[in-house]
Amino acid sequence: MRILVVGAGGVGSAIAAIAQHRSFYDHMTVADIDPARAARAVDRLAEPDRFSSSRVDASDQAAVRDLVRATRADVVVNATDPRFNLPIFRAAFDARCMYLDLAMSLSEPHPDRPYSEPGVKLGDAQLAEDDRWRDAGLLALLGMGVEPGLSDVFARYATDELFSSIDEIGIRDGANLVVEGHAFAPTFSIWTTIEECLNPPLVWERDHGWYTTEPFSEPEIFDFPEGIGPIECVNVEHEEVVLIPREIDCGRVTFKYGLGREFIDVLQTLHRLGLDSKERVRVGGAEVAPRDVVAAVLPDPATLGDRMAGKTCAGTFVSGTGRDGAPRSVFLYHVADNERTMAEYRTQAVVWQTAINPVLALELLADGSWKGVGVRGPEAFDASVFLERMRRAGWDYGMVERSAAVVV
Repeated sequence: MRILVVGAGGVGSAIAAIAQHRSFYDHMTVADIDPARAARAVDRLAEPDRFSSSRVDASDQAAVRDLVRATRADVVVNATDPRFNLPIFRAAFDARCMYLDLAMSLSEPHPDRPYSEPGVKLGDAQLAEDDRWRDAGLLALLGMGVEPGLSDVFARYATDELFSSIDEIGIRDGANLVVEGHAFAPTFSIWTTIEECLNPPLVWERDHGWYTTEPFSEPEIFDFPEGIGPIECVNVEHEEVVLIPREIDCGRVTFKYGLGREFIDVLQTLHRLGLDSKERVRVGGAEVAPRDVVAAVLPDPATLGDRMAGKTCAGTFVSGTGRDGAPRSVFLYHVADNERTMAEYRTQAVVWQTAINPVLALELLADGSWKGVGVRGPEAFDASVFLERMRRAGWDYGMVERSAAVVV
């Protein structure tokens, strides 16, 4: 397998750092609009012969297609932010190779009823091309990070192995990470964080379908394992709410993020000031998007590892009827400790936890353990083989029997 990774930021660089310890592929090219950044992602690796770097503009579909062909890539991994999903996704199709991303194409709120009805949902533009990919015998695997990604794998595993029927699947994300020396320093892309947190959150219910709510709705206290503890979580727009109901029979799907009151206050202030906008405004002689300015003045999350401490937890809370016919609730989760990820991979915990999942998915696709065509999500594939491979790699996951979270 030959792999092209588009995007040499925190996650793209982490994918290369993790993949260097795996043997399933022949060559990996890391490409970025900044060729120096792509080169840095490769130069720090211990096996330079299996890696190369290149320049590409991710917004240029033809340029991405030409690079796929030049590198003879069998699969394109999109490690950019979701603004660039469609040109990369379509370039992979044009070049007739597999495609994998970590977040789906962007949504658009309903023009009249944004806080009750969805407009264009996350991934709608990509999922609409399912027939074309199927007819071509090609696979596009969407949302194969940690959330979405591993969270969807957990949902599939619970469906196949733990429950006879499922009432609710709730993705929950929380952390106790702190960054020394910064009053405000997001540990993941602020551009993407603004997008998913300030858009109307999406909820799915069997009897209602998809609907939206106000940002930060339905707060609850969720007790995260391994010393992280109780954190207030709120509804946030996320891909699992789109993907999981397509493949799994359940009553309700939600995604809630443990943002914390200070983080929510910052996001709400950015929104009130219009600094979350993606639309360009003229400043002096230049035209800039306010959100891009916010991203530019904050520290790059990939550079924060040395000043970070703590753990981050991604997991899937599932409630319903167990295999024995009794009520059951479980939390399947994965915790990443920043001290460990920095020591072993020189990568901060949040991007490392995201990057291990596309690497494992690529390995399963390379050896035939995962097979498929069309535009699919992670919950469409065998979860047991993924989790077994994850455990064998030393990236263990956990499961605890749980009662419901406390609504506040």
